[in-house]
Amino acid sequence: MRTVDAAGLAIGDDQPTRIMGVLNVSKESPYDPSVFDEPGEAAAYVDEQLIEEGADIVDVGLESANKKFEVLDAEGELERLDTAIETMESVSGDAVFSIETRYHEVAEAALDAGFDMVNDICGFADPEMPAVCRDYDVAVAKMASPPDLERPGAIEDVDDIYDALTQNGLTDKTIVDPAFGGWSEAKTVDDDRETFDRLREFRGYGLPILVSINRKNFLRSLAGRDTDEALPVSLAATAMAIERGAHVVRTHDVAETVDAARIGDRFTPDRVRDTATGVEELDVQTPGDASRHLDRVGADADPETAVTRVLEFTDLTESDHDELTSLATTVPGVEIASGEDGTLVFGTVAALRAASRESDGDLSARFTAALGGPNDFHRQIAKRKLIPNPRVPPDGSPGVTLGRGTL
Repeated sequence: MRTVDAAGLAIGDDQPTRIMGVLNVSKESPYDPSVFDEPGEAAAYVDEQLIEEGADIVDVGLESANKKFEVLDAEGELERLDTAIETMESVSGDAVFSIETRYHEVAEAALDAGFDMVNDICGFADPEMPAVCRDYDVAVAKMASPPDLERPGAIEDVDDIYDALTQNGLTDKTIVDPAFGGWSEAKTVDDDRETFDRLREFRGYGLPILVSINRKNFLRSLAGRDTDEALPVSLAATAMAIERGAHVVRTHDVAETVDAARIGDRFTPDRVRDTATGVEELDVQTPGDASRHLDRVGADADPETAVTRVLEFTDLTESDHDELTSLATTVPGVEIASGEDGTLVFGTVAALRAASRESDGDLSARFTAALGGPNDFHRQIAKRKLIPNPRVPPDGSPGVTLGRGTL
């Protein structure tokens, strides 16, 4: 995992989660507490409500990205940039200043004026944007989007979101953003929830991840909360997102998000990363996660061999137990551990699936309940619709319990 330097602020696995506070200088922005069009008031808000509360980055938006409003062209954004620049110059606190824009002309003007990084909500739909970011040697957050400057984030399918991040390439200082939120009429809360379920896959790029999930509908609707009541669900999801690989959290609720990030950082498992000897333990928990890393390094292997599972079989008959013991001797990579109170079966997904093919009757049904059908995952791989590993049997059948681990 690459560490990105954003104007001296290190962003990556070995660093604490970075908090990106939000300032909007657009009157049409939907979240009133962060909207200012007078530089003095805006600067006071940045100092008191963002930086003093713990924001590492201040992201300044020039227009609302809400699909209900007309998109400003580059000239329209440039007309508002003076307010953003005057605000930045009036701030007394220390933070990295990010300009949110889709246009390379606006990014260049902002960087010339002293901004430190770019937040491109159209994911390099402007093909000149990556060149500007390289020339200025700045970090850039790249939100997954179609090649259309008027439709930021308007992608629904998780695999399409993942692939969209390659649009017009990646710079050495890119931070990837999987575009949570209702960016298009077609995008549903279920689409966002699947993206969140599979957030760990986005580590496959080997680059830091930014998430913008603050009070988003896909979270608050689970709890039946409106925007004003949605802070608790946002904070719960923040800690979970960090454990799944997020490095930057964009938020309107800085102080509370700082606390949630501390929890996420503390309880994210440590992994080996030794640059001196050239070894890193990857965060791989599903075959889908493994597949992304295999793609990144250009390797051809079965991702189901990269992930282990631990199953508990209960209420086995004597013949089933004998068959299971036999499988452990004939199928490489399958281990059986039996005790007075139960039997554990463990191995890679590939090995357990091989055991499933060699079994019949009740044992076969148990393996299928735990792992899915014999061709499910590879059919999904062929379509690039990877399935997350369930914690419980997909059909809810009794007699098998799942655990998970990684190699």
